[in-house]
Amino acid sequence: MNSTNHVYIALGSNKGDRLKYLQDAVNLIFTEIGKVNSIAKVYNTPALGFAGDDFLNTCICIETTDTAENVLEKLQVIEKKLGRDKIQSGTYESRTIDLDILFFNTEIYNQDDLVIPHPELQNRQFVLQPLKDIASKIEHPKLKKTTEELVLECDDKSSVEAIKIWLKNPSKQFNFSSYNYIAIEGNIGAGKTSLAHQISNDFNAKLILERFADNPFLPKFYEEPQRYAFTLEMSFLADRYQQISDDLSQLDLFKDFIVSDYDIYKSLIFSKITLPEDEFKLYRKLFYLMYKDIAKPELYVYLYQNTERLQENIKKRGRDYEQNIDDEYLEKINSGYLDFLKKQTELNVKIIDISDKDFVNNRNDYLWLLGEICRE
Repeated sequence: MNSTNHVYIALGSNKGDRLKYLQDAVNLIFTEIGKVNSIAKVYNTPALGFAGDDFLNTCICIETTDTAENVLEKLQVIEKKLGRDKIQSGTYESRTIDLDILFFNTEIYNQDDLVIPHPELQNRQFVLQPLKDIASKIEHPKLKKTTEELVLECDDKSSVEAIKIWLKNPSKQFNFSSYNYIAIEGNIGAGKTSLAHQISNDFNAKLILERFADNPFLPKFYEEPQRYAFTLEMSFLADRYQQISDDLSQLDLFKDFIVSDYDIYKSLIFSKITLPEDEFKLYRKLFYLMYKDIAKPELYVYLYQNTERLQENIKKRGRDYEQNIDDEYLEKINSGYLDFLKKQTELNVKIIDISDKDFVNNRNDYLWLLGEICRE
């Protein structure tokens, strides 16, 4: 997965419905660029450098996988969407929205169209005051001073008054509060681990990942499935039991819920496909003996991908032992899951078809998928 960048952005508006323009900008940044981590108070400040109505100003911190150049380009598109007219360089005038990158991680850019940190931030109280709300201890990478120190040293004596209205974080539209434990399931290559990672990061969830990479029998199974099927399934049975028992029993006070990239019942689904009937019956007895007291997820999400897309994803991630998986095996797994889920009465199941979606590389697809998961 791409590395995550932390970006601080200043927002200002002094034309039209100023508060609405600020909220619309935050919403579009969330939709087009990345997760909004924090939003400062909104401040009323006089126009600086020209005669005009007062500004409303704030700052936000976001996480994104975009480069600084891409963030700048997307911010300019958002400004245009919100009705900002193109302003001649070096002039100041009223605007519906003004979006500026203040910091991009701790990096320094000195390009013709991209200067980071913002060259004037240390001279503007209407930038420093909201920035201090959410990043008082962050250090300016060139000046080597914290935001708190810059506020005290700033020569700008303009009035900066906090108003008693807060902007809303768009992520609140996705409500996971009714769940303590969510399982993301799917076929090989469906993207369940990627989605579990993203949800964990964006919504403060404890992450449980299947330890398939440590299983020494998995590559052997793909080479000689009949010989190693029972050994593989038994090793997964034991490992999943230990992992899920340990992780579900350990309360994490700093996380809001648990999200995993597998559910214990996948052991039954895969073993029914890989084992002969007599071995499967024995395996099923052992399964129910071990798992009878294990907590079940309050939400079970099954990501359905068609076989063509699954093969594309398998090839793309490049695990050597997976490269010869045939279509028939993947179709059997899909059928096994769907047959199992149709008969389920105990689990709260959502089957979501993502065959035409790319939620890893397309943020709009990711937000659509979150909406499907959280939809009543």
